[in-house]
Amino acid sequence: MEDSNSLEILESEMESMDLRIQESSNQVELDSVSVPEKEVITDDDWRDAINKVVPAVVVLQTTACRSFDTELPSSGSATGFVVDKDRGIILTNRHVVKPANGHLGLLPEKEAFADDWAETVNKVAPGVVILQITTCRAFDTELPSSGSATGFVVDKQRGIILTNRHVVDPGPVNAQAIFASNEEIPVRPIYRDPVHDFGFFSYDPGAIRFLNYEEIPLAPEAASVGLEIRVIGNDSSEKVVDFFLVSKSLSVLYSGDKLYLLQVSILSGILARLDRNAPTYKKDGYNDFNTFYLQAASGTKPGSSGSPVVDKKGRAVALNAGGSSSSSSAFYLPLERVVRALRLLQKCRDTHANKWETVSVPRGTLQVKFRHKGFDKTRRLGLRSETEQMVRHASLLGEIGMLVVDSVVPGGPAYGQLEPGDMLVCVDGEVTTRFLRLETLLDDNVDQKIGLQIERGGISLTVNLVVQDLHTITPNHFLEVSGSVIHPLSYQQATNFSIQCGLVYVAEPGYMLQRSGVPCHAIIKKFSGVEISQLEELISVFSKLSRGARVPLEYIRHNDRHRSKSVIVCIDRHEWYDAPKIYTRDDSSGLWIARPAIQPKILQLSCCSSDVEQRPKIQSFSLFGESTLAKHMHQSTKLELTNGDVRIEDSNRHISKEAHSKEEYDAKTKECQEQGHFSSNEIVTSSCSSHEIGEIKLKDQSTTEKTLLIGIEAATSTSTSFVESLIEPALVMLKVDVPPSCFVDGVKSVASSGTGVIVHHSQSMGLVAIDKNTVEISACDVMLSFAAFPIQIPGEVVFVHPVYNFALLAYDPSALGADGATMVHAAELFPEPALCRGDSVYLVGLGTNLRAQSRKSTVTNPCLALYVDQDDRPRYGATNMEVIELDSDFGSEFTGVLCDKRGKARAIWGSFSDQDYQFVRGIPIYMISQIVNSIICGGNGSSLLINGVKRGMPLIRTLEVSLSPILLSEARNFGLSNDWIQALDEKDPVRRQVLCVEGCYAGSKAENILKQSDMLLAVNKELITCFHDIENACQALEECGDNDGKLKITIFRQGCEVDLLVGTDVRDGNGTTRAINWCGCLVQDSHPAVRSLGFLPEEGYGVYVTKWSLGSPADRYSLTAVKWIVHVNGKPTPDLDAFANVVKELGPDECVRVKTVDLDGKPQVQTLKQDLHYWPTWELRFDPDTAMWRKNTINVLDSIHG
Repeated sequence: MEDSNSLEILESEMESMDLRIQESSNQVELDSVSVPEKEVITDDDWRDAINKVVPAVVVLQTTACRSFDTELPSSGSATGFVVDKDRGIILTNRHVVKPANGHLGLLPEKEAFADDWAETVNKVAPGVVILQITTCRAFDTELPSSGSATGFVVDKQRGIILTNRHVVDPGPVNAQAIFASNEEIPVRPIYRDPVHDFGFFSYDPGAIRFLNYEEIPLAPEAASVGLEIRVIGNDSSEKVVDFFLVSKSLSVLYSGDKLYLLQVSILSGILARLDRNAPTYKKDGYNDFNTFYLQAASGTKPGSSGSPVVDKKGRAVALNAGGSSSSSSAFYLPLERVVRALRLLQKCRDTHANKWETVSVPRGTLQVKFRHKGFDKTRRLGLRSETEQMVRHASLLGEIGMLVVDSVVPGGPAYGQLEPGDMLVCVDGEVTTRFLRLETLLDDNVDQKIGLQIERGGISLTVNLVVQDLHTITPNHFLEVSGSVIHPLSYQQATNFSIQCGLVYVAEPGYMLQRSGVPCHAIIKKFSGVEISQLEELISVFSKLSRGARVPLEYIRHNDRHRSKSVIVCIDRHEWYDAPKIYTRDDSSGLWIARPAIQPKILQLSCCSSDVEQRPKIQSFSLFGESTLAKHMHQSTKLELTNGDVRIEDSNRHISKEAHSKEEYDAKTKECQEQGHFSSNEIVTSSCSSHEIGEIKLKDQSTTEKTLLIGIEAATSTSTSFVESLIEPALVMLKVDVPPSCFVDGVKSVASSGTGVIVHHSQSMGLVAIDKNTVEISACDVMLSFAAFPIQIPGEVVFVHPVYNFALLAYDPSALGADGATMVHAAELFPEPALCRGDSVYLVGLGTNLRAQSRKSTVTNPCLALYVDQDDRPRYGATNMEVIELDSDFGSEFTGVLCDKRGKARAIWGSFSDQDYQFVRGIPIYMISQIVNSIICGGNGSSLLINGVKRGMPLIRTLEVSLSPILLSEARNFGLSNDWIQALDEKDPVRRQVLCVEGCYAGSKAENILKQSDMLLAVNKELITCFHDIENACQALEECGDNDGKLKITIFRQGCEVDLLVGTDVRDGNGTTRAINWCGCLVQDSHPAVRSLGFLPEEGYGVYVTKWSLGSPADRYSLTAVKWIVHVNGKPTPDLDAFANVVKELGPDECVRVKTVDLDGKPQVQTLKQDLHYWPTWELRFDPDTAMWRKNTINVLDSIHG
């Protein structure tokens, strides 16, 4: 249940009984006769059988000498047993024998556990249960997770199970208990102690029908040094009984007329200490304190937290809690306070007519952490000898120390009164040297004053303090907004951090806070200019903000509390998550009940605020926080902007010197023409863009020309700086954030950044081109920072090319203001003629200060065919695409634009991803200019709302086939005729290649027509040698209005020329626009990267699982990603509509059968149970009419809104 890297892991240590070596070697007989159903088997029978069998069991020391079949070279140990003593035959597993040569060494196995403990184990083990725990939300010290632990029945009649506090969890939890009869029943938390590591689950005793078991009595008084103990518990949730593993023992239970094999681990040990200080587990996680712990030597096994520590009489003398990862020590919690809490629970249950209500377990605190220190250490702290003598005389015989103040929580009852190093002498006149007595006094005096006598540096002091109710500083509610979990700082974390309780604490930053750089464990101090000290104040500020607002937030970190940090928080513009909710713990039901954190009327008014009213606020905050945002950008960003500052002052000085408007650019071009840089017939403008109505004009052209001359004189000192001055007004730095709720299409990165190029800028719309490695999907938030004007504004993804590695984003030019709109202009696109090898180009991008950086380079390969292999999780990889290589660049993270000497854009310099690394190449501008022109002039696809105007978007006709080029010389070896080789060589003497089919996209019209290794020779009798030829042929079909959509392709297949009619597919640039979250897994239609593998399930394709969430039912039942769901409860789910119709009818407690198919085509049937309370089924869908992503609930429990 805890981090394995912690100093002392929250899991008990498991070790079986030693097995005594037998001198004789008996033979185990293989017998197929089954045990009669009603036969009575006694413990003596089993002891005789075990003692007879064990000597024939051997330990096998194996060494696999070579790699062979499924095995690699290795050495290790395993188990076998003798099945033929005369011939010397041992039976073991196939993977132990190995398919290749190996060496075996034999060691005899040990004897089973001692006979005198068998009766105790058989009596206790049925009351021990395996707990399957799912922590549904981050809260306090815990993070979302799924795992297993141990508990045991302490009240059979009322149905109460005891386990650890870190198992019950302080926050929302979903849990099931598995009894020895393999009966699984739900359990719910009824109490978890605020400090000590114990808690209780309740269950329905009537649900256990096939097992006779008894509750395990609690006997804390029986614990003593030297007591022999056994710890019986779950061993890593392993369900396979393996008697011969040293870490396990097998117990046999005869219950009624049924025989059970108890799948438990048994730890043997002897109590060594009863007064160990509580172990320290994590600096920022759960730690117990103000109690002694018991200690014994043992090994460690995960999953055994909450196991009973029993004596030979079958009584629990302690609760297994933790262990040391560096030494063989186990730590057990004493049970005195557990017994008190259990009695109060039982009394509460009896009082409320056998119904569980909120239980009142009085707990008092001074917000002081004590540690027990020996008299040798207290003397060094200044303890007077007469005080020591008095304490020794008044305390129990053998007392060796006192309680010393270790830390005091700021703002608590003892703050300013007690100090670290103070030695506690008396409480209300009673000498108190033990935690148990101190806890009793505090719990019995809640909200009352007590007197403490202490010694501080040899001076006796008396202080009177009010005992605080510990439950009032233990949070029982939290705010969930945009995936963030925020609640009052708990006493646990306040003690860890030495920070005042109740402050606004970020348990999980989620999406909104994480994208702003707010970390986990942050304490929010100010939000939107308002001081924040309570959660209610934060909610009040939230209620006044509208979607898309950008406001400052100030926070501190627990490990850097003296320096506050400021960031800009962007309120979600899209409905990535539910509206803010408050979850409150309901102890009567064991659930956390949700209610709206903000009244709907307030939200509606905020959302209806006009853009005009909100825009000044957005602009002012962008100036305030631009440099701060760059400093605290999330670590997973891809460019050096993450570590740099955006200098507003530098940008302003830059603006005063250089010209940035479209007219200035044209004037500069004219001036350069007059100076002989290039001729008039070389000036090319992108079609449609310069003629669009509403192009931005400068008011004072003479002033512009004057400013231009100054800029030209400064810029022409070198050709590089001249190109920079021409293209810099068209450069934009993009910061892209993908909400974790929208990780579709195999997206890996939460955040990324890169340099984009403005390819269109008018009064009504601006368009920016960027590579798809930066903007991979349309479900994201994008912020644009302009090189020409210091401002940040949002952008929206309007087109994601289905084949090529680029996307287009739109922004609202009016958001730049009058000055910004005139300083920003679009790059002049120059698609033809294409770049050739040896051409000189200028690579221009933006540095961390948003100033242009450039380098003159030479094209080494203008038509490099790119083919990116898919990794284990399919995502976009560039295929059927030719890119540009340069002789030098700025490294694999620098993106931008390739310009000629006149500042015209010839390509964008984009980022590509291949497996676990990324690289950069040039993307020819013709690929982009065609789409830009289509959007400006109106495409033939569906309409999309862009800046309040509906525009027809382009459709892309494509041959959905993965192609790769092979050299003509290699094609000859495959049998391609000399005539074809000569014809292809004459057609394209530069490439000298032929395109070969790597595979067809599953579900495409080319599937089952073209086959792998087919060589494409001609389309419609026209020779083809590159991807551009295929694209032109598809475009010709679109232009001629051929509804058939088929290409006449001549191929070479297995020595023969074949003419085929191959269908093409039409795709839009919307990308994935719909996904469903069910049981914490995100499902979608199969995206192109998946279909490019050439396989879809035969059973109606199915819906593709692209992501799963920690702490969800998918996590609990291992419904992982990268597979298809083809059936739910036997009903086919070929697409999202069918899937939604099936899952919305499922009940909350219904056991669901899910049939899945993985990428290798292997089917599997899994089962799970929904958790509609914490994980409702919802859909995320893009609405093109409003250009908004909206979240709709499909199936949810009514109680979630209670």
